[in-house]
Amino acid sequence: MSYLVASSVEELQQQRKKLKGTVALVPTMGALHQGHLHLVQLAKQHADYVIMSIFVNPTQFAANEDLDQYPRDLAGDLKKGASAGVDLFFTPTSEQMYPKGFDTWVIPDPTLTQNWEALSRPSHFRGVVTVVLKLLLLVQPQYAIFGLKDYQQWLIIKKMVDDLNVSVQLIPSPIVRENSGLAMSSRNQYLSGEEHQTALQIYQSLQYAKARIINKKITDLRQLLTEISTKFLTHPTMNMDYISFVDPDQLISQETFEESTLLLIAIYVGNTRLIDNGIICTNPNLPQYLYSL
Repeated sequence: MSYLVASSVEELQQQRKKLKGTVALVPTMGALHQGHLHLVQLAKQHADYVIMSIFVNPTQFAANEDLDQYPRDLAGDLKKGASAGVDLFFTPTSEQMYPKGFDTWVIPDPTLTQNWEALSRPSHFRGVVTVVLKLLLLVQPQYAIFGLKDYQQWLIIKKMVDDLNVSVQLIPSPIVRENSGLAMSSRNQYLSGEEHQTALQIYQSLQYAKARIINKKITDLRQLLTEISTKFLTHPTMNMDYISFVDPDQLISQETFEESTLLLIAIYVGNTRLIDNGIICTNPNLPQYLYSL
């Protein structure tokens, strides 16, 4: 289980030059769980080498968010990532990624940042797309692997790569879930045992929506949204940020189901903010990752 660690931009560039084959990038903020390791496995299916970045990006956190409390375990992350097959870790400091005088930002497509995460976290996606572009330019991978738990992020990054002609193939990975159905997240460790049980209602609501649309042929998404909100998301320790059926390509709210819809959920369980989503689809010609719910 041999691996290398580059803690500076210069070290990364030196090590990258030595890799004579295809490279896949797996960007992370650390606190690795099985979902991250699944991304590594997917990366290994496409490339000769896997580079994982571990960087808690300060520019995607607002002042009132959990930057200081965000879980960090670099030693554990290196061990987990290496066992999954990571060849090179990039573990920069904030000063390495944003040196003194840094003031160039990527502004994401406004049509994809009008609602949902962008409303709840106004500066979030500017920080995300800026750091992702920096990582892509530094690593120069042929592939980059992204999970779909933050589906809006996936669309925004995809649009950025297309618009700026970045030479990389993006590989989407379906959401990896615990046996209970809860989407794996580094923030799950914030949950108490009781809160974890409460959080299971998020996945139950996604499954309920799928059953109502696929099995019961429900097409009125407004009424279904009311059912879900009342049936699952009214626990006293849950506080809803947003929940909506949207078009999977444009993130525009939908009122009627035709052949596909995306249910987006962001909710606080206690003090922990969790996001999840599920695409409900009846068109077999659409990409297979749309059928992961």
